[in-house]
Amino acid sequence: MARVLILLALVFSVAMAADHSPLQDFCVADMNAQVMVNGFACKNPSMVQASDFYFAGLHLMGNTSNFLGSRVTPVFVTQLPGLNTLGISMARIDYAPWGINPPHTHPRATEILTVLEGSLEVGFVTSNPENRHITKVLYKGDVFVFPVNLVHYQRNVGKTNAIAIAALSSQNPGVIPVANVIFGSKPDISTDILAKAFQVSDDVISDLQIKF
Repeated sequence: MARVLILLALVFSVAMAADHSPLQDFCVADMNAQVMVNGFACKNPSMVQASDFYFAGLHLMGNTSNFLGSRVTPVFVTQLPGLNTLGISMARIDYAPWGINPPHTHPRATEILTVLEGSLEVGFVTSNPENRHITKVLYKGDVFVFPVNLVHYQRNVGKTNAIAIAALSSQNPGVIPVANVIFGSKPDISTDILAKAFQVSDDVISDLQIKF
């Protein structure tokens, strides 16, 4: 019984020691600090300015003249240092007609997306072994949530440009585009490994690696 009580006390003390919220009013990221921490070191509070909490330009349309037909304008901690330790961020996403935000994951964040203009087909895939594809078409004012770290995507299914705003539950959610990490890794993943994984020839994999 004593051992159980000691174990419970240790677990409780560890749980109490975990800090899930800021310990001060703010911790503006010091991008020039040489200290490596899980996040960014704090700027001296006496040097903090209103500009550290401010980002301009989210009303501007992103340039979608690329092969995906989309553009993400992030407002993460690297763009807005005042987000450091606050556990939130956001992004604007612009889509040309039939443009896509390709399958990707955010390893550190759940995403909630709101359509401001146009119509989007959105979806995510659940984890193995179900691999269930959950998808829906959204219209202006609709909201959809993508659970943390699941592969998800959006596609403009309208004839006009579409705009969405995404909010994320991390100051630095990370983005892992599926195709880029598989076919564009540096150095390359061996073609024979990918050929066996995707059940295609080595030539197909080589062509994809050149593209990415």
